[in-house]
Amino acid sequence: MKTTDLKFLSMAAFAAMSVFTACSDDDETTPPPPPGGAIYSSELFTASGNNNVINYEFGHTFSNTFVGTVDGGANMPGVNSFFTAAAYRGAVPADNDWTAGWTLVDETGGDNKPSQAAVETLTGTLNEDKTLAANQKYMLSGDYIVATGATLTIEEGVTIVANAEDDLVDYILVQQGAKIVAEGTASNPIVMTATRTEDGAWGGIHICGKAHTNVSGGSGMSEIGGAKYGGNEEDDNSGTLRYVRLEYTGYAFDEEHEANGISFYGVGRGTTVEYCQAYKGSDDGFEFFGGSVNIKNMVVVNCSDDSFDWTEGWNGYGQFLVAYQEAESTLGYDCDCLMECDNNGDNFGATPVSHPVLANLTLIGNGGSKQGVRLRAGTEVSLYNALITGKGQCLTTETAETENALVDGESVLNYITLATDITCEGAGE
Repeated sequence: MKTTDLKFLSMAAFAAMSVFTACSDDDETTPPPPPGGAIYSSELFTASGNNNVINYEFGHTFSNTFVGTVDGGANMPGVNSFFTAAAYRGAVPADNDWTAGWTLVDETGGDNKPSQAAVETLTGTLNEDKTLAANQKYMLSGDYIVATGATLTIEEGVTIVANAEDDLVDYILVQQGAKIVAEGTASNPIVMTATRTEDGAWGGIHICGKAHTNVSGGSGMSEIGGAKYGGNEEDDNSGTLRYVRLEYTGYAFDEEHEANGISFYGVGRGTTVEYCQAYKGSDDGFEFFGGSVNIKNMVVVNCSDDSFDWTEGWNGYGQFLVAYQEAESTLGYDCDCLMECDNNGDNFGATPVSHPVLANLTLIGNGGSKQGVRLRAGTEVSLYNALITGKGQCLTTETAETENALVDGESVLNYITLATDITCEGAGE
């Protein structure tokens, strides 16, 4: 996914910098890495053609938690027609707060229709089309599986409340060949929450599509529900998610299996995903296991693991992405990365390689020492117009494959403003 007009300066142009194996400006005595190892550095990151900034003071950038941008950015429609013109850094301009009215930051979530009786309990397997009527409340008890060939339609203003007290694992699973069509509005969003207003109360949404994954054999099974995903239908359509807020997800089945807000398994680019929020989950906000699904206007607030997470070859487009983490001292629990970015943890070179193209991001950490954007396990990326702050290591590169892609121009980091220097650890991998 090379972008000719905004790509990184070539390795040859920086041959004189080959003594660097990490991002330290004063580490000139460090010997070069072994043959074939990548060489990436702060100097490459901040080269004039990249328009990147390190050690930026964000003290007066944001209002209302994450509203605010910095002037100067890439012309994204010139990169791909998916993108909206937004030649600034950050996701939420002060004169266009698209998060207002349907997202939560520090308010208490939960059942927003407490006096309204649930019209139905959702449980078991849905084998035919079904519509959840506008402005009604539904309970969720156990697994609710939308089977192949069926469509679950959720109208605006619907509230779904998972029964976190019934000793069942509550989640919605959309199988390959099924659809979920959930269309709220900014003034009347769809809210999915739980009877217990704390992280980890229920299991979120799991969508299985027919687009690619780079796991061995080309198909996998979802971590929750054991449903098949993967294939070669990149235009596969699993439905629409628009103005949907998911609260208190992240139910832990065991140490290896926790539920995200929404898990996208091999989901194709025929699927529409925009204006979605994951709020106070105990695992990731949104995670992508391969697939080509595109996303816009996504918000993750106070999810204890990673806000955004990708692996297994995800190569979709994304614009206007927000991740925000409150400080542990007031939130009551820690949060991990703002973005954890992998190709394949078992095979860094697995193909197709993860390579999303993302623009206009505001990523604000909880003030801890952890990574903000963690590029590792062979991932590639094209990242533009981003503001990243609130982490001790705002951006790290951790594998040779990832750094090689940056050096040779296959990956792009342009118009990025960081509160810290970058950290490079890939040369020795």
